[in-house]
Amino acid sequence: MKRPFACLAATCLAASLAAAGARAEEKARVPSDCRAPADMVRLDETLPRLTSRIRQKEAVTIVALGSSSTAGAGASSVELTYPARLEAELKTRFPGVPIRVLNRGIGGEDVKEMLDRMERDVAGSKPELVIWQLGTNAILRDNGVDPEQPLILEGLKRLSSMNTDVVLLDPQYAPKVLKDPDAFPMVDLISDIAHEKHVNLFRRFALMRYWHETNGVPFETFLSPDLLHMNDWSYGCTARYLGTAIADAVSTELAAQPKAKIEAMHASVPAATVSGQPTER
Repeated sequence: MKRPFACLAATCLAASLAAAGARAEEKARVPSDCRAPADMVRLDETLPRLTSRIRQKEAVTIVALGSSSTAGAGASSVELTYPARLEAELKTRFPGVPIRVLNRGIGGEDVKEMLDRMERDVAGSKPELVIWQLGTNAILRDNGVDPEQPLILEGLKRLSSMNTDVVLLDPQYAPKVLKDPDAFPMVDLISDIAHEKHVNLFRRFALMRYWHETNGVPFETFLSPDLLHMNDWSYGCTARYLGTAIADAVSTELAAQPKAKIEAMHASVPAATVSGQPTER
């Protein structure tokens, strides 16, 4: 009579080991040497719309807008693009919250072309957060830096009218980008605009540069053979850090909200009165 229970226990153990192995395999996909300093991969601004939805455990939509880095050029499958990996990261961080990350990347596009489809590909989805990857194709096309500034500002204006949080994602650190003299000025321009407009910036360029120059990771490890596009390694690491940055920004704001509510409640309490006259407390 004990044999069925013994078989059941063995089956459960095998299933448990298989699940543990799957988790270990998934974890192994994100290599340890893609580490970076925390202050390099944090967001400087709040994400109020996203935070509000997560606090209420309501469905969240995130749109990843961009070019080939968003579409996933160099990834071995759709599931290993950065938007897909980011969705998995955020679902782990916020269990019980329905989260979807929509991939709206089209290879080869620059800012002007993305502006032309913002209404269709972003506004129609009513996202709480837009991650806008930009800058690389302007560098590769020799568009120059100055003409991009008004286009980026126009894009941010349109996104603001959509009532969504925004995170800018700057160019990748890659030989085919670095050979252009506009590479560093473009990164600086995007950083300056983010600071001026109080928009979040995820510093992908600095992150990838750190991998190469500080961690000693060869370009061939985190880039495709064309030495321009990313690969499974770098998409996974980028998604992990971007997911952590978003989760930390949301968690920080959630922790601050109860305190703010208590302070507001105290501020609204009328002063004590004696014989109908208010007295100081």
